Amino acid sequence: MTCLATDQACIQKAEKTGSAVILTDASGKEVSRRPAAASSVESGGSATQERATPASRLRAGEGAWANYDFIPGERPLMSDDFSKDVIGDFPRRLEASEGNAELVIWKNERWLQLSGRRNKFYVSAGSPLPSRWTLEFELVSDGGECWLYPSGEESGDYLRFSGRHDGGLKRADGRDVGTSGYADSLRNTPFTARVMVDGRYVKAYVNERRVVNIPNLDYTRGDKVLFYCDGTTEEPLLVRNIRLASGGRKLYDALEESGRVATQGIFFDVGSDRIRPESSPTLKEIGQMLTEHATLRLVIEGHTDNTGAAASNLALSQKRADAVRAYLLESNGVDASRLKAKGMGQTVPAVPNTTPEGRQQNRRVELVKQP
Repeated sequence: MTCLATDQACIQKAEKTGSAVILTDASGKEVSRRPAAASSVESGGSATQERATPASRLRAGEGAWANYDFIPGERPLMSDDFSKDVIGDFPRRLEASEGNAELVIWKNERWLQLSGRRNKFYVSAGSPLPSRWTLEFELVSDGGECWLYPSGEESGDYLRFSGRHDGGLKRADGRDVGTSGYADSLRNTPFTARVMVDGRYVKAYVNERRVVNIPNLDYTRGDKVLFYCDGTTEEPLLVRNIRLASGGRKLYDALEESGRVATQGIFFDVGSDRIRPESSPTLKEIGQMLTEHATLRLVIEGHTDNTGAAASNLALSQKRADAVRAYLLESNGVDASRLKAKGMGQTVPAVPNTTPEGRQQNRRVELVKQP
């Protein structure tokens, strides 16, 4: 369904029917898309403008998200939603190795369908992985498993994700670690898998639940991660929205060194200033930083990529910066004079907007230290 970006009635009608939404400006030019799934998310910036959401309705830090501690790497190494690939092809930005895989449309979205017993492909960083990195992707499984080898080859420990259980880690010697058991709770339901590596320390998550917490991962760092997905023609696996990123230092350390730091862990609903609950770890870290350093004063900057109208991007970036400020004031009891909010829109890109990784890196919230 196609809707004006400002036509809330049209957007809400499409969402109720489960349809994907193409958002346009007044001239009919496409500025953004909402997928059919209800979990549409953007980090940093957006190309469309919608109503502001009061801080009292924010869900970050509540319920199951209160103890969620995944923070995505701030610099994307490889990010792909398959939007530039042809249906029926294998995605050009992934490295095929073995098996039967092709792009399909499932519930109005692009997915990589893996229907053989030995489906293998690589997600490449383009250079040796840093000591700290993160990986995120969405998976649909009717029982088959996806195994992730951080070494980039079938050696060392590997992570397991499946619709039959939340996830776990398999040691190189065959021992299971961290597997949550077989509950069938995720079968045929899209879920987000996340991996956070710091040296040999690895944590893995399924949606908001941490399923692996191991301090001694057995792996050798290479320049890619191997996906080994075991599906069948009758029960294929589906994968999409893959993001591999480098990790970084604590926010305060980076802020002290350069006077500003970009975050990639604050997420908003598409075209909205409503903060997503996945933002909880980053917001918690900022709140702790403000509490521990009572004289610290910050400007919260909202930034977008260059997709869509510049005026809309500027307006929405201001609303998002305001929303983050409101959340921090409400949740941490910070004096209002210590925090300012400023929308920058697309005016200060961190990197060129010529690649998916670049556009994603430009959709960000930056913290700027004030005297």
